Amino acid sequence: MKTRSLLPLICFGAAALQAANTPANALLVLEKEQNTLVIVDPARLMIVARVPVGNNPHEVAVSDDGKTAYISNYGGGDSAGATIAVVDLTAQKPLAPIDLGALRAPHGLVFAGGKLYFTAEGAKVVGRYDPSTQKIDWVMGTGQNRTHMVTVSQDLKTVFTSNVSSATVSIIEQGAAQGPGPGRGPGGSGAPDWNITNIAVGRGSEGFDLSPDGKELWVANAQDKTISIIDVSSKKVVRTIPSTAAANRLKITPDGKYVFVSDLSGNDLLVVDAATRQEHKRITLPASSEGLLMAPDGLHVYTTLNSRDAVAVIDLKTMTVAGEVKTGRGPDGLAWAARK
Repeated sequence: MKTRSLLPLICFGAAALQAANTPANALLVLEKEQNTLVIVDPARLMIVARVPVGNNPHEVAVSDDGKTAYISNYGGGDSAGATIAVVDLTAQKPLAPIDLGALRAPHGLVFAGGKLYFTAEGAKVVGRYDPSTQKIDWVMGTGQNRTHMVTVSQDLKTVFTSNVSSATVSIIEQGAAQGPGPGRGPGGSGAPDWNITNIAVGRGSEGFDLSPDGKELWVANAQDKTISIIDVSSKKVVRTIPSTAAANRLKITPDGKYVFVSDLSGNDLLVVDAATRQEHKRITLPASSEGLLMAPDGLHVYTTLNSRDAVAVIDLKTMTVAGEVKTGRGPDGLAWAARK
């Protein structure tokens, strides 16, 4: 569903917050320093609700029906988080959190195939939670440091994750079902085998995105200020692009034409032409950018301006700043909720 035209550079602050229903298409923003989830009406650029979550929330994902949000409570200092907050977006209230036990410092989240995939940096794993059974039904160790962000292929047979401190990306592929034998899965048979390939990229590999056709994985390396392009079929880096951006997030447009790269060290949002691998444009922002989100309508890009306590809206047709939403302290993770 397309949103209405955005009013250029109109800001709505916390003072404008009024009780309102969650729109059918909602923008979700985490206020990391306030431990809250903000529900935004993207058509009016107005905050309609705030919901408390856990300690130091970093990323947010939404169920397929758009009714439930999941938030990773990363924790901080000597107290790593071990829960994923759950929010009823219709009722605008928190539900019972998911206890991850020993899987501490959860971070990356993606909802796919009716299940929630997550990373846990403290345990160096990727896990999967099944809301229907309310159980973690799969965990896979990467053996890498700071297993950070995660995404899943459309057929659900391949999981991708970045490992920040190891400067790698892990490709975890589902193999054939195992035959009977000792130690071969629950019950001794039938469980699929999984194969892990760790691919060296650049230092500080954090944000990444899978191309719409599933053929390439683009990885932002914040410390090296480069972008690694991985050919998924061969599992090899086929190109390294200098980005000049200390990027912690990277997103590809729904049509696959452009790659947006945030920059923690400057006020420009870098846009790369995916076909030519060359810089297409730089979009000047009022502050440095962090979180990135592509709206499903293919019309807008959202990016958090952490130091400004705001979210900027980018018009994809003109590639200019089209609006801004003022938030509370420390806006970071973003998600889109389309209620069905």
